[in-house]
Amino acid sequence: MKKHNFSAGPSILAQEVIKKSAEAVLDFNGLSILEISHRSKDFEAVIEEARELFKELLNIPEGYSVLFLGGGASLQFCMVPFNLFEKKAAYLNTGVWANKAMKEAKGFGEVVEVASSKEANYTFIPKDFVIPTDADYFHITTNNTIYGTELLADLDSPVPLVADMSSDILSRPIDVAKYGIIYAGAQKNLGPAGVTVVIIRDEILGKVSRYIPTMLNYKTHIAEGSMFNTPPVLPIYTTMQTLRWVKANGGIEAMEKRNIEKAELLYNAIDNSKIFVGTAAKEDRSRMNVCFVMKPEYAALEADFQKFASAAGMDGIKGHRSVGGFRASIYNAMPIESVQALIDCMQEFEKQH
Repeated sequence: MKKHNFSAGPSILAQEVIKKSAEAVLDFNGLSILEISHRSKDFEAVIEEARELFKELLNIPEGYSVLFLGGGASLQFCMVPFNLFEKKAAYLNTGVWANKAMKEAKGFGEVVEVASSKEANYTFIPKDFVIPTDADYFHITTNNTIYGTELLADLDSPVPLVADMSSDILSRPIDVAKYGIIYAGAQKNLGPAGVTVVIIRDEILGKVSRYIPTMLNYKTHIAEGSMFNTPPVLPIYTTMQTLRWVKANGGIEAMEKRNIEKAELLYNAIDNSKIFVGTAAKEDRSRMNVCFVMKPEYAALEADFQKFASAAGMDGIKGHRSVGGFRASIYNAMPIESVQALIDCMQEFEKQH
């Protein structure tokens, strides 16, 4: 039976990317990718190609650096304030991960929560908030995997804009010039867990008065080309293969077109269902993570549907433990055929009940 991987992360990768990564584990120019030196010319070519593909696909302007770091987005929650926070920072609170980022920043000084949707269980993206012009930076989380909401437009900010794009990077075109820092854990749209991509406008660094620990200083990693310490070689290689795959399949514009098609297909099925209902505000629905529940009168069937869907090969659709229900993560590598298979499964279950 074919399994359809709707996991929120680590998540689906393109089959050819998995195949090429597996081949490199066995043989990468005579050695395994797992054992080659990160200082070798072979790997230096890999990391350089990955860096250049990011610049090309995202149309990154001059004056920005692309880094490949460890520690996931969670490490960026403290690296950002270490490098940028001098007097005050501003945060948009749209979910668990945004809240965790804000919590880390509070250890550095005054944090302004410009808006929050917490009281509505983060089911919408706040609008019409005011960004304080005296803040050192403004932090946003563009896609909220747990709640299924997404910022689908690049914001205008009077201060450096910092964005956690872990779960929607490469899913739509963005204007990188509007951002001071973009960071993304790989395990959604880029590759396996273990590497975090950070895109930084160089000129915003070097303006804090505090001592920054060497490993937490972006300048350290810029100067060393992400090679200050041993980088996560295999995840970077797989990320490079993913970037090649994105380019070969039409680039980010083509990814966005596919993602819109997949999301509309699934949301339409949910909206026309008698037993399922979406949880996010329609104007803020994520294209990456489709969250839904049983309507109240059918709530008792939730466990039954979970078993039914699993038996049909739908893997990873259980909602996050903090909210329950169901979540279908339909990242770049998710084929539309799998989305249709989930819809067929939902409709078959509905017929039986």
